[in-house]
Amino acid sequence: MMCSDKKGILYVVATPIGNLKDITLRALEVLKNVDIIACEDTRITKKLLNHYGLQGKKLIPYHEHIEEEASEKVISLLKGGEDIALVSDAGTPCISDPGYRVVKKAWENGIKVVPIPGAFAGAAALSASGLPSDKFLFVGFLPNKPKKKEKLLNEYIKTGFTFILYESPKRVLKTLQLIGTISPNSEVVVAKEITKIHERFFRGKPFQILKEIEPPDLRGEFVIIVHPEETQEKPVNIENEIRELLKEGKSVKEISLQISKMLNIPKNQIYNLVLKIKND
Repeated sequence: MMCSDKKGILYVVATPIGNLKDITLRALEVLKNVDIIACEDTRITKKLLNHYGLQGKKLIPYHEHIEEEASEKVISLLKGGEDIALVSDAGTPCISDPGYRVVKKAWENGIKVVPIPGAFAGAAALSASGLPSDKFLFVGFLPNKPKKKEKLLNEYIKTGFTFILYESPKRVLKTLQLIGTISPNSEVVVAKEITKIHERFFRGKPFQILKEIEPPDLRGEFVIIVHPEETQEKPVNIENEIRELLKEGKSVKEISLQISKMLNIPKNQIYNLVLKIKND
């Protein structure tokens, strides 16, 4: 697999996101024939290659902690005529995964870049969500800091477009809580461990889903898809509403009842939130 100008080809190869059968015939052909595979974690890539009888391939590590150094090495090998497949641990490289830097440098050095499409967790979850998908935003992982996360969620909700984000099991409940406080009547789908044995979907309003997710469910990778409520001109921040009502001297019970009726959220969930804010 050599180019006429003696430079190698960089193949951006999508791999399975869970079920090892979710790989294309073309991807397997490329992985078999390239000279080198640049991968995020050599152990994970070896597992995939062994499953399909592709042992003995030359692997070089390429992950975010060594991205600058690794990208220079990959470009040097490509310039020397080696064909290289770039893969991530799961799914499509460069989408919430390392790879952007080496692809950019390949273009800058006149190296041919060929995408080998396949699995993408965000698209898989969206296709099964039943939410509007004619326009959507993919936002990947949100920042860990609450204020930055809240600011971005407000911006995404204001667009009115369905948006897709990734979340860890440690933060998924807090993120749903935040989505619920900003836009309680948005339609939400939470997908966990897509294509794996314990794949599961939760669908409803943010606070409804929070009631359904139990501790055993908090494992694996999560995709959250949000379709902002169409009738809402300006997102309502429940926490701000509560603080204003507390300033007016209203009781916890009165505030819980008022917001529950206004936003159609179970009163007991609002009650606990009011208590928390009052005691902060």
